[in-house]
Amino acid sequence: MANIDIKELLDAGVHFGHLTRKWDPNMAPYIYTERNGVHIIDLYKTAAKMEEAAKALGKIAASGRKILFVATKKQAKDIVAEKAASVNMPFITERWPGGMLTNFITIRKAVKKMSLIDRMKLDGSFDALSKREKLQINRQRAKLEKNLGSITEMTRLPGAIFVVDIKKEHIAITEAQKLNIPIFAMVDTNSNPKPVDFVIPSNDDASKSIDKILSYVSESIIEGLANRKASKEKEVVAKKEATA
Repeated sequence: MANIDIKELLDAGVHFGHLTRKWDPNMAPYIYTERNGVHIIDLYKTAAKMEEAAKALGKIAASGRKILFVATKKQAKDIVAEKAASVNMPFITERWPGGMLTNFITIRKAVKKMSLIDRMKLDGSFDALSKREKLQINRQRAKLEKNLGSITEMTRLPGAIFVVDIKKEHIAITEAQKLNIPIFAMVDTNSNPKPVDFVIPSNDDASKSIDKILSYVSESIIEGLANRKASKEKEVVAKKEATA
């Protein structure tokens, strides 16, 4: 895992919190000072929390569980989609589907519907439909793809969720809490960090800040996946030697 450069965090604007009048007092331990009516986050605490979160995420990835990334705000969507896809993890960057976690069986049914439509197109049964039916099915498929496309491979509940902006994604936080799914999150000075298991105090509005945190997090997941692959290969070798 790469060392965290405080200057890089500074350059990315990770330290900029919200206006002091909008703060949540529960974020006090992570605030360094106030400047021109804006809270400044203590980057040494951010770095420590980044390391803690990265280690835990690496272990989850190594165990074979999925980490679901959640960010529907405009400046975070593309970054989160790119970083999550680069480590083969599911993500939600459009509207959070209510019951995504607490009613996972229903969500899986919607995903299966997508697969059924795809099979119809492959086996030719789609071609036998009328123009109107084709149009309706294509619209349905496009809507499902937009909302659920990245979670098609998520066959069971995730091992953790990673959230950008816990105020905006409060429904996801509530659902994860109900199911005791570990919550990792970038938490700004206007939010209550108490529901989050692994808090990364940081600016969750600036794209540079989001990119910097997500880049570090994804590196730890890559390491975890590499460790999993290596241990599996060792198991295969050990089995071959045992039967030789």
